[in-house]
Amino acid sequence: MTTTPSPLRLLLLSVLPFVIAGLAIYVLVVKLDNAQRERDQAQYERDGLREAARISGELLAARDAIDRQRTQELTHERNQNQLLQRAVDAGSQRLFVNATCPASTPADSRASGVADAGSAELAANARPAYFALRDQLALSRQMILGLQAHVRVLQDHIRRACGR
Repeated sequence: MTTTPSPLRLLLLSVLPFVIAGLAIYVLVVKLDNAQRERDQAQYERDGLREAARISGELLAARDAIDRQRTQELTHERNQNQLLQRAVDAGSQRLFVNATCPASTPADSRASGVADAGSAELAANARPAYFALRDQLALSRQMILGLQAHVRVLQDHIRRACGR
């Protein structure tokens, strides 16, 4: 005796493979969407990192150029200061102080009415401090100019990044 399956059972058996296939396709589509989202996020992060690296490279190059220029100018100023110091030490140049010497009165004068007509000059023991101050002034000046240049470079990058 053979039994014939009921039409409902045949319908279920014929539809079940399509339902299973549909569920499998749905799971695959969800996985594909997740993979595409992850890929897009990774590409966005990659692009951001590339842009950050590009900007960092530009800023480092600008910083190096500024530092090179300021170092060269500082070296030049210090060399000029050393040349001046050597000339003063050798006696071929003198350091004059911006000062006034009051005219001496006859009572103050040791000579008979002859006033000291010499110019005021920096004392020999004060010269090293003078040249050290000149070097420090040159260093401070170049540091300030360098920092100002760095700020300008950063401002330019910020303006460009903001689209101004």
